[in-house]
Amino acid sequence: MRFSPRALLVGSALVLLVLGLAVLLLGTGSLPIRPGQVLASLLGQGDSEMVRRIVTRVRLPRVLTALLVGAALGMAGAIFQSVARNPLGSPDVIGFTTGAASGAIVQIILFDAGPLATALAAVLAGLLTALLVVLLTRRTAAGAGYQLVLVGIGVGATLTGLNQLLLVTGDLDQALFAQLWLAGSLNTRTWSHVWPAALGLALVLPLALAYRRELAMLEMGDDCASQLGVAVPRARLLLVLCAVALTAIATAAAGPIAFVALAAPQLARRLTRSAAVPLFCAAWMGAGLLLVADWLSQRLAATAQLPVGLVTGALGGCYLLWLITAQRRG
Repeated sequence: MRFSPRALLVGSALVLLVLGLAVLLLGTGSLPIRPGQVLASLLGQGDSEMVRRIVTRVRLPRVLTALLVGAALGMAGAIFQSVARNPLGSPDVIGFTTGAASGAIVQIILFDAGPLATALAAVLAGLLTALLVVLLTRRTAAGAGYQLVLVGIGVGATLTGLNQLLLVTGDLDQALFAQLWLAGSLNTRTWSHVWPAALGLALVLPLALAYRRELAMLEMGDDCASQLGVAVPRARLLLVLCAVALTAIATAAAGPIAFVALAAPQLARRLTRSAAVPLFCAAWMGAGLLLVADWLSQRLAATAQLPVGLVTGALGGCYLLWLITAQRRG
């Protein structure tokens, strides 16, 4: 296996940056805690029992959820953009996040389901949405990546209309709860959110890494990948399902988080300057972006914590405008 020294250096720097941000967030809140106290509490050596409980029981699950969700979205965005050969090919742009949200809204509005049923519905609905999009683009050989984006946008727009209809016709209290869920939030995250996300990521990650070579070949085009021995339809289907599973896992844990999957792979690729698909760096970049957004959500609001999805949406919108402007100039 060949390694790029720059990619290795960037990946190591991202890991250290994310760990530093995690320690910073563990000390951020109504009771500020110094980094030394945070590390001592994590090692079980703190002097104050109250500080240890705040760090390990309240803030640590939130930070770990942010790490897992950001990593899943960053890797999912890298896979989607490589398969579609389009920088806009992220799950929130092409509708897969909307599909996962549709399953959760149906459970909340129609069945008044709890957190576990809502999360499972989000995962299943995301997978069904991906299967529908892949089937609709299966017969298109030429330009299949762009067709994936276009069909995904169309399916996402249809599901957005369905979601709004459910919110308008549903019970007021349930609609308000669904709206809060749709904002995307890391508030009140517990270990019951951490373990399912960690298990899902552990199951999907090996399969995505196993198809890393095929993913790099698909970036060169279907014809070139076929000549190099890649079974293009099978590889594309498996990779899309991996990316959708990662997106659904993230959506189930924290709700729809916008633009992390769009920005993280591109920032990782710009930093590494590597021809290979930056799955590892994209994952850590996604985790870092979500931690920064979470820190901003706690600092920007004077009286209450903003949903982190609103912060990523605002920052991601600015990034998308910059991306479009930069492409026009290029």
